[in-house]
Amino acid sequence: MTANVFDQFSVQGQVAAVTGAGKGIGRACALMLARAGADVALFARTEADLHDVHAQITALGRRAIVVPGDANQEADLDQLVSRTVAELGKLTILVNNVGGGGPNDPRKVGGKALGEVLAFNVVPAYSLIQKAAAAMEAAGGGSVINISSMAARLIQKNFSAYSAAKAALNHLTRNLAQDYGPAVRINAIEPGTIMTEALAPYLTADRKERMERTTPLGRLGQPEDIAAATLFLASPASSWITGKVLGVDGGVEAPNF
Repeated sequence: MTANVFDQFSVQGQVAAVTGAGKGIGRACALMLARAGADVALFARTEADLHDVHAQITALGRRAIVVPGDANQEADLDQLVSRTVAELGKLTILVNNVGGGGPNDPRKVGGKALGEVLAFNVVPAYSLIQKAAAAMEAAGGGSVINISSMAARLIQKNFSAYSAAKAALNHLTRNLAQDYGPAVRINAIEPGTIMTEALAPYLTADRKERMERTTPLGRLGQPEDIAAATLFLASPASSWITGKVLGVDGGVEAPNF
C-alpha cells in the first residue's frame, strides 16, 4: 500500500501535453496537472494565451513549453509530440481538448458542414493519440483523457451534428483503449455546462437561473471541475480504469440549455 494516500493522486515527474490549453477547460487542466507535479506542453492556436498559462506554471516551479499550432494540421501535432519529448524528456499524459460546435438546423445545414463538425471533434484526437502512443510506450506507459460532452448522450433538437461528433469521440475512446492497452490508458470526460468565456455570451440571467434550478447540484460547472476529473484519470488512482466515459455534469440527465 502507498504510505501517503495523496501519492495516488500525484503526477509528480510526469509530462503532460494539453491541447486547447490557452483558455477555459484546457487552461484549467494544464494548471491542475502542474499543481499536482507535472511538467506541461501547452498547445493552442493563440500563442499569447499560452504564454500567460506558461508564466503561471513556471511560477509553480514546474517546467512548461509553448507550442502554438492548429490541431487540424498533422505537422503541428507532430511538432507537439516531438518538442514535448525533446524539451521535457518524455510524454506520459495527453489531454485532447480541441473540439466544439453549436446548434444546427438539419433542414438548412448540409452534409459537408456535418462532416466538418465530425472531423473537428474526432480526427485531431485520433491523430494525436496515434502520434503520442509510441512516446508513452517508450516512457513506460501513459494516460490519455479526451474531453467530450454530455451532448453525446442527450437527445435534443438542433444538436444532431455536435451530439453525433461527441458520441463518436466517446466510442473512439472505448475502442482505442482496447488497441493501446495495457501500456496506454484512454478515457474520456463528458462535461456538463461549464462557465467559460465561450458560454458567457449566451447566458442571460433567466437562462442561467433556469439551468441552475434544473441541475441537481444547483450550480453550473467550473473549468476546475473538469480539471479535477482529468487529474484523477491521469493519476495512479485510476490505474485500473480504461475505455470509460466519466460524466462531470452536476447530475443533469436532460437538456437544460
